[in-house]
Amino acid sequence: MTASPAQKHLHLPLCLVSSESLLPLRQLAWPESSVFLEFHRTVPSDYHQAAALARMVKYFGWTWIGAVRSDSDYGNYGMAAFLKAAQEEGICVEYSEAYYRTQPRSKLKRVADVIRRSTARVIVAFLASGDITFLLEELTREPMPTLQWIGSETWITDPGFLKFNMCAGALGYGVPRSVIPGLHEFLLDLSLAQVSKSDLLTEFWERSFNCSLKGRTHASVDVRQCDGSEDINALQNPYTDTSQLRNTNMVYKATYAIAHAIHGVICNDTHCDKTIKFSPWQLYNELKKVNFTTKNGYKVNFDSNGDPAAVYELINWQFKNDGTLNMVTVGYYDSSKLRGQEFRMSSAISWVGGQTEVPASVCSESCPPGTRKAVQKGRPVCCYDCIPCAEGQISNKTDSLNCLRCPPEFWPNTKQDSCLSKPVEFLSWDDTLAIILTMFSITGAFMAVCIAAVFYSHRTSPIVRANNSELSFLLLFSLILCFLCSLTFIGPPSEWSCMLRHTAFGITFVLCISCVLGKTIVVLMAFRATLPGSNVMKWFGPLQQRLSVLAFTLIQVIICVLWLNISPPFPFRNQYKEKIILECGLGSAVGFWAVLGYIGLLALLCFILAFLARKLPDNFNEAKFITFSMLIFCAVWITFIPAYVSSPGKFTVAVEIFAILASSFGLIFCIFAPKCFIIIFRPEQNTKKHLMGKVPSKAL
Repeated sequence: MTASPAQKHLHLPLCLVSSESLLPLRQLAWPESSVFLEFHRTVPSDYHQAAALARMVKYFGWTWIGAVRSDSDYGNYGMAAFLKAAQEEGICVEYSEAYYRTQPRSKLKRVADVIRRSTARVIVAFLASGDITFLLEELTREPMPTLQWIGSETWITDPGFLKFNMCAGALGYGVPRSVIPGLHEFLLDLSLAQVSKSDLLTEFWERSFNCSLKGRTHASVDVRQCDGSEDINALQNPYTDTSQLRNTNMVYKATYAIAHAIHGVICNDTHCDKTIKFSPWQLYNELKKVNFTTKNGYKVNFDSNGDPAAVYELINWQFKNDGTLNMVTVGYYDSSKLRGQEFRMSSAISWVGGQTEVPASVCSESCPPGTRKAVQKGRPVCCYDCIPCAEGQISNKTDSLNCLRCPPEFWPNTKQDSCLSKPVEFLSWDDTLAIILTMFSITGAFMAVCIAAVFYSHRTSPIVRANNSELSFLLLFSLILCFLCSLTFIGPPSEWSCMLRHTAFGITFVLCISCVLGKTIVVLMAFRATLPGSNVMKWFGPLQQRLSVLAFTLIQVIICVLWLNISPPFPFRNQYKEKIILECGLGSAVGFWAVLGYIGLLALLCFILAFLARKLPDNFNEAKFITFSMLIFCAVWITFIPAYVSSPGKFTVAVEIFAILASSFGLIFCIFAPKCFIIIFRPEQNTKKHLMGKVPSKAL
């Protein structure tokens, strides 16, 4: 649809009509040569109102709403704009129904039933005044749930709907009301002569004062003649109430906008030429540039579409003291403000049912921290289940879509809403288990020192000299080291402690077993030497015994040196599910098991030789005690392997310390306790005659 140039000049460049009628005007896709190219208005576009309604719903936290509209251009275009804005705000619409006042009552009843059955407790009504009247009357016919109404400007500011108490607490937008400077005084300054010149004012005057102006006839003969004594100042009606002017203020702004545009055309920097002639297009060009503030404080300017900034009053329907509803301005909305700052509240809102708290309208309750949202199949995104975060994951805000995995050295708290540092675990000195093991370690070392002192004080006695006292003292020294090396396993692992604990343990135990093995061989050789013509002791005298111990120990030293040079033990943080365990990595597993294997080989050899010597004479038979000690030693270390592999955390170290202490105590009790008992409590048996007695030995 196009217009000729002459037709275009007939159109005013500024229009002021109701927002209800402007919306379809804006929606149509007019061509560039359209007669509406110069369209301007001071009433905000209903597209702004639709977006503002969506912002309001979002502002108060409602995500599950119902929607009803007029089945007309106003309702359909307005609701389409609202639904688009609501979707962008993450708001879900349970239903969207349309009704027009000329449609059958069955359609109206169906819409009312949908509203009654819905679970949404907030309803947005983009309805014309004539349509919502029928809907509210239909809803009052049957009980319905309490609803929070959100209304469009056409009916939320209409005093005629205040009779519907079911809408108490309703919220909506209205064009800002304002007092126009001088208007009230102008209206009250009307004289009878001025009134008689206007048919509209004449009708107003006659109805207000129930009189008749001269020259006019009336059906009632009792009507008095207006004589000029009527006082308009005493009149109380909507005509004289200028405090609720909304659309009138838009006319006021439009008039001043045109006046400013005319001023821009006829005036320059020096003077104004009121006789100048200009075309409507010159006026239109100036109108696009106007930017001023009216006397009542409203800014007037237009965007590229000819629209003003959307500024609304937030209207709330509240009960007065007399029980009737009243429209109260509780805040303002300004679309020109930054996002999140559009609303400015000025007073408290009275919600539906007289509540002071914002009513809730959600399909699903918010998911607390520690959970995530999982959309229910086949339902809108606002309907979801709250799923606890998986193990090792957290969500630290409400309504999280996803859970976040904690960093490697962190673990969720019990609520799974924050990551906490994993506790670092190792066998510390103040740990109860470590204290107990330390006490046993020191006790064992002290016992070995005491036994060495006893042996040294009785070093010339037969029982001490009978089986190579040098090996006995060397064995006691190695046992002291075995007891003390267990202490290197306590405390936080470090580079040096990891290398020391395994190598010291391996070398001291080989030294210990080498001494026991040497004593076992001495026992066998000693009784071989008692046979006639035997010269065996010269092949395993004191020098050979020392060399054998040195050779056996040197092999273990070589193994440990190779281990430390190729791939030594090292400290590392073992990341477990809920904790970090400080451990000593083996470095080379082959090196670790080679050390243990060599100790086991010597222990097995010692056990076999001691077992073969078990039937020697009883009074001199140390072999059976060595057999028992090796039996305990082997049993401890055989059970150590599965216990070491399966023990968690610091208990792995505790098992290793326990194995060291148990095998050391086994050696000290089985080999040295009987001798100490004889030395201290049976000194009469500590003679060469008794030791060389021919009492037959008891079988094991």
